[in-house]
Amino acid sequence: MSDFINEEIRQQIEELFNNLQEPVRILFFEQEECSYCDDTRQLIEEVADLADEIDLQIYDLQEDADVAARYNVDKTPTVVLAARDGDEIRDYGIRYAGIPAGHEFGSLVNDVVRVSSRDSGLHEKTREFIESLTEPLHLQVFVTPTCPHCPRAVLTAHQMAMESDLIQAEMVEATEFPELSQKYNISGVPNTIINHGAGSVVGGVPEGMLVQELQKMLVAA
Repeated sequence: MSDFINEEIRQQIEELFNNLQEPVRILFFEQEECSYCDDTRQLIEEVADLADEIDLQIYDLQEDADVAARYNVDKTPTVVLAARDGDEIRDYGIRYAGIPAGHEFGSLVNDVVRVSSRDSGLHEKTREFIESLTEPLHLQVFVTPTCPHCPRAVLTAHQMAMESDLIQAEMVEATEFPELSQKYNISGVPNTIINHGAGSVVGGVPEGMLVQELQKMLVAA
């Protein structure tokens, strides 16, 4: 089986990962009868091999149902990025449902660096908004691998998840989960679905605009 990451890209990522600050735990959930699980697993294994600071744990959605429930994983393939401090794992709420290929591979690499830094990188006003949250916030960013504007939406949602235990942000590869895409009437990407359909934001909008839309939705609720 050929590698997903070619030598040129591998060298670029290794150079980037040379600056990783703290350990990162990748949790990968798979199951039988899963069209993209094998490819996603291989891709994640190749990424994990590029730095000693990254360790990978692989789980079966059914056989390891307790772990899946702990991380609120209900579909495969799913990738979870978390911080590892010794034996302690901190779940930042960062999820990839579907293979992070194409433009989303860059999102995955950037998220690894961000988690390793333990800093979301968000603006202070955004941090203040997130700190004011009192109820859980669930973000699902629907994407396709060929969408050049999707990584911006994915990374912003993941940055927000890093800031609060109340936020979970999930990239969803729209073509891998057609029933979910149909449920939320996804006709274009990126499309960020808020709290299971309570609201949505279409496009890779700037951080401040996403905060404004979230504030409107929360006030209306």
